[in-house]
Amino acid sequence: MLCTRCQHFEAAPDGVLCTACATPAGFAAPPGAGTPKLWLRSPVGLGWATVALLGLTAAVDLFAIVTDFLRYDVTGDLAGGDTGAALLDRADVSDTLTALAASAQAAVLLACAVVFVIWLWRVRVNAEVFAPEGHRKARGWVIAGWFVPFVSLWYPRRVVLDVWDASSTGDRPRGHALVNVWWTLWLLTNVVGRFLASMVGEADTPQEIHDAMLQMLFADAVDLTAALVAAALVLRLTRMQDEKARLGPAVPAAV
Repeated sequence: MLCTRCQHFEAAPDGVLCTACATPAGFAAPPGAGTPKLWLRSPVGLGWATVALLGLTAAVDLFAIVTDFLRYDVTGDLAGGDTGAALLDRADVSDTLTALAASAQAAVLLACAVVFVIWLWRVRVNAEVFAPEGHRKARGWVIAGWFVPFVSLWYPRRVVLDVWDASSTGDRPRGHALVNVWWTLWLLTNVVGRFLASMVGEADTPQEIHDAMLQMLFADAVDLTAALVAAALVLRLTRMQDEKARLGPAVPAAV
């Protein structure tokens, strides 16, 4: 039967709790006097939901790349002096698809951001059970770190690194390459992407729009890559926590 507390692992043969939930030290960490204990909760369901939304984000970015190329092609013909009826129809279709892609990107990004932060909160609480003293930022920064100006440039990465280290098995934490690549792409897609989008918004003539679409192609390609790398990060960290939970609490060495 499943554990009656976490509903995730098999209960011990002679009880109703799994090994993790039945162990008061190591897998049930009291954060402080007067506060409730922290229990491991499976991140697998939230992890898969986050990955699904990140996959949808990548698909929408791919659609945006196609619309960018179509607009690049149309504005190139307009800049070259072509004014035929067929070209004007293509321009109208291109404008419609571009607006649709922008709206879809905004909607999917919002939904993905909400689920991602919920997943990050879950794995952070689990990480506090694994390593109660291994976190340099308070738990509230899991949410606030994305919104506070300036510190948002590095606080979320710090939170994820601490969760990563706490969730690693063995004597040493796993390497941080995947976390660093994810964070670099996130900064690129926000800082560079917003700058390029503002440049496109200021373009008026067909030639200016034509030139700006190359920049939007680059920005949307970075968005797509960032979504895929973020999905890989979520999968890896979720798997790490699931594996560590299944190993059970570490047995102290004999003195």
